Amino acid sequence: MAGNRYNTSIFIHTGKVGFMKAVILAGGKGTRLKPYTSVIPKPLVPVGEKAILEILITRLKKEGVDEVFICLNHFAEIIMAFFGNGSRFGLKINYSIEDEPLGTVGPVKRLKDLPEHFLVMNGDLLTDLPFHDLYNYHLGGSSLLTVSTFTRQSKIDFGVIDVDPVSMLATGFREKPEFIFEVSMGVYVMNRDVLKYVPDDTFFGFDNLMLSLLEHKQPARIYKYSGYWLDIGRPDDYEKANEDIDMLSKIL
Repeated sequence: MAGNRYNTSIFIHTGKVGFMKAVILAGGKGTRLKPYTSVIPKPLVPVGEKAILEILITRLKKEGVDEVFICLNHFAEIIMAFFGNGSRFGLKINYSIEDEPLGTVGPVKRLKDLPEHFLVMNGDLLTDLPFHDLYNYHLGGSSLLTVSTFTRQSKIDFGVIDVDPVSMLATGFREKPEFIFEVSMGVYVMNRDVLKYVPDDTFFGFDNLMLSLLEHKQPARIYKYSGYWLDIGRPDDYEKANEDIDMLSKIL
C-alpha cells in the first residue's frame, strides 16, 4: 500500500479512559484559510502562541489519550517535523501519509491494529468537549458510530417568499429568517466494525459514511454538546478563536 507509513502496536481495549486512542485527520489543504495556509499547513496555523493541532493534542493528553494517529497529505513532512514522536506531549504519535486525498473517513480505513473503539476528529477544531465522556457514552450504546453535534443557527440575509408552484402566488413571507441545525462537530467515536462500510483506498467522506450506515439501517448515535466549539477551517471562526484566546487558555 504505497505512501502509507505508520508505526503499529497491539492494542488491548480495557474500557479505561487512560487507554483511549485517537485518530486525527490533518491532510487537508486549508484552502478556506488562505493566505495563512499558503506557506504553512492548516494544523500549524497559530491560535495565540500555539498551533491549532498543538492545542488539540494537549487536550487529548489531558483527557486520557495515550496514543494518536495523524493522517496526513498536504505539507506532511512539516507537520511530522513539528510534532515528532509525541514525547514532548507525553503521548505517542504515529503518522499515516496518503499519496492522494482520501476524504475524512478514507484515511482511517488504512490504519492497522486499531482498537475496538477509538476517537476520530478533524485536526482544525477547538473545543472543550470532554472526550472521555463522549467515549464512555459511546461504550454505553450499541451503535458503530457516535457523532458529537452542536446546535448552530444560520441566518438568511434576504427576505424569503413562499410561493405556490401552481398559481405562482405568494403564500408567505419571512424577513431574514434564522434556521437552527444540529451539525456535526467533526468529533466521533468509532467501533472498528464501522470500517466495513468504508471502501479501500477510495475517497470517502463522513457524508458517505453516514449515508451508507443509514442505508444499511445502522444509524449513528448522537452526543449533543453545548460548550465551546469552533471549526477553525472557517475564517470567521479562526478570527473568533484569536479573540477568545484569553478565555481559551483557561478552558483548553
